[in-house]
Amino acid sequence: MEYLSQECYDKLVAELNELINVELPRVKNEISEARDKGDLSENFEYHAAKREQGKLLGRIRFKQRVLEHARVMDMSVLDSDTVGLFRKIEITNMGNHTQMSYTIVNPHEANLREGKISIQSPIAQALVGKKTGEVVDVQVPSGTLKLRIDSISL
Repeated sequence: MEYLSQECYDKLVAELNELINVELPRVKNEISEARDKGDLSENFEYHAAKREQGKLLGRIRFKQRVLEHARVMDMSVLDSDTVGLFRKIEITNMGNHTQMSYTIVNPHEANLREGKISIQSPIAQALVGKKTGEVVDVQVPSGTLKLRIDSISL
C-alpha cells in the first residue's frame, strides 16, 4: 500500500486518463496507418509504433497498479511532533551550517526542485520518527552528514 496526497492521487488519475484516452488511440492510429503501407516485415514505421504501444501499455499498467494500491492520506490526522510522511522539515547541516527545507513525500511526488524528497531517500529514512532538536547522522553516497532538525510542520 502506498500513501498519496490528494494532489498526487488526482495527478496520477489525470495522467492515466490522458494515456488511455489520448495517447493510446493516437498510437493505435499510427499502427493502422503503418499497416496500410504494405509489407510489415520491413516496415520500420509499423515496428516503431508497435514498440511505442508496448511502452505505453506498460506505463498504463504501472499507473493502474499504483492507483489500485494507493490510499489518500487524511492530513488532519497527522501530528507535527515527529518527522514522517507529508511533514515539512527545516534542517541544518552541522558540517557547514547550511539550512535546508524539505517536505517528505512518497516516491511518486518526489521533486528536489520543489523541495520534496522521497520517504525512501537516505535523508528521510534517517529522520523519520525523530523530533525537533535531535541531531542525526545520515549515511549518503558522499559520506556522512550530521543534520539537526530545526522544525517540523504539516
